[in-house]
Formats: sequence, C-alpha cells, structure tokens
Amino acid sequence: MEIIPAIDIINGKCVRLTKGDYAQMNIYNEDPLEVASMFEGHGFKRLHLVDLDGAKEKRVINYNILEKLAGKTSLFIDFGGGIQSDDDLRIAFECGAKQITGGSIAVKNPELFEKWLENYGPEKIILGADVKDKKIAVSGWQEKSEVHLFDFLEKYVEKSVKYVISTDVAKDGMLKGPAFELYEEMTERFNELNVIASGGVSEMKDVEKLSETSVFGVIIGKAIYEGRIDLKELSKFVE
Repeated sequence: MEIIPAIDIINGKCVRLTKGDYAQMNIYNEDPLEVASMFEGHGFKRLHLVDLDGAKEKRVINYNILEKLAGKTSLFIDFGGGIQSDDDLRIAFECGAKQITGGSIAVKNPELFEKWLENYGPEKIILGADVKDKKIAVSGWQEKSEVHLFDFLEKYVEKSVKYVISTDVAKDGMLKGPAFELYEEMTERFNELNVIASGGVSEMKDVEKLSETSVFGVIIGKAIYEGRIDLKELSKFVE
C-alpha cells in the first residue's frame, strides 16, 4: 500500500480544512517546500498536492507552488484542485505534476474528462470520487451532486480509468477513522481500480487496518500535522 502524504494549499500556505469547510482552516506551515522536503527526507515517494484556492475558483491558482515542489524535490506529485480546462491541465503537467486528479470536471463535463483520458492515458489521470452520503461531492465539496458513487465509478471504469481517489467528506479532518466499509465495497465491486483512500486517518492502527484491505494507497494529512502519526513510524510502510 502506498503512503501518500498530503499538502493542501491556500494563499501559498500549507493548511487543512475540516469536512472541506473553508471557514474551518488551520495553517500548519507557511512554506510548503519545507513540508514536502520533510516528507521526502523520511523516504516517502509520493505527494498529494491540492490547490484549495483553485478548487474554489474553478481554475488552477497555485501552480507556482507545484512548480517549486516538483523542481526542488523528487516526489511523484499528483495534483488536483481547480482543473477545469485544457489550459489548467497543460499548466499542471508543465509545472511538474506526474498525475492530475479531476473530480468536479468528471461530473460536470464528462466529455472533456474522457478526452483527457484518451489523450494523456489512464496512468496520468486520476478520477476524484469524493462522496457525501454516497453521492459525488464537487467544487471543493461545496456542492453535492445527485450522482451515485457506484454509478459514477462504473461509468468511468468502462472508459478505462485506473486510479480513483475517494474521500468520505464526513470523515475528512475529523480524525475519527477512515470509511473502511466504503473502501472495502469499492475494491470488491471494482477490483480493476487502484483505489486511494483519503480522509479520517487518525492513528497508525488506521493505516495498518487499511493495509490489510485491497486499497492501492492512503492519503494522510491532518494526523501527520497534528502529531498523531509519527513520520518515522509511518515510513516503515515505505519500501
């Protein structure tokens, strides 16, 4: 199982939200490069980088942060937040993203998302499937669509999607454990998908329990920043 530390960006700073609520924001570090370098120093290979300003504004905003982290670390960065157009996608890849995550766009403009899959290949495009009550949440979780998670996944599996990041919004930032049952159901129904769990991880027991499932990876943010999970202990999962 891949361990994927997360950095969320607002105004160029490393932050975390609770349940996707911009009014419940904690700033953890003024310098995202310092945080990314710390992750790299502990042996982690991947980074989940989210442009929260971009998610809100529906266009990529913090591309300079992406470019800096990609240029000054060797981390494999997947980047999301505000990718709504061909230009946004081009900017993300030109600034060093190895993969991009598209969530809102896959709901609101499936033709464009499918074009990206075709043009760039399923290794580079991650489907964002964040949920509230098993309905897909979009626009930085500010909206809940009427699209059911499993219908959404089935549609895109048919379009060759290989990677999906799924956050149960109710779990995010709450430090009360991930949505284990949700991920088990996802991996059982769609065993061809590389499912990346996100949200709710609060302690090493959560990581260990997820490692016993069929998920491809787990994104961890707040538990690291609040010292609930020790990076040295977490690095034992890194090959």
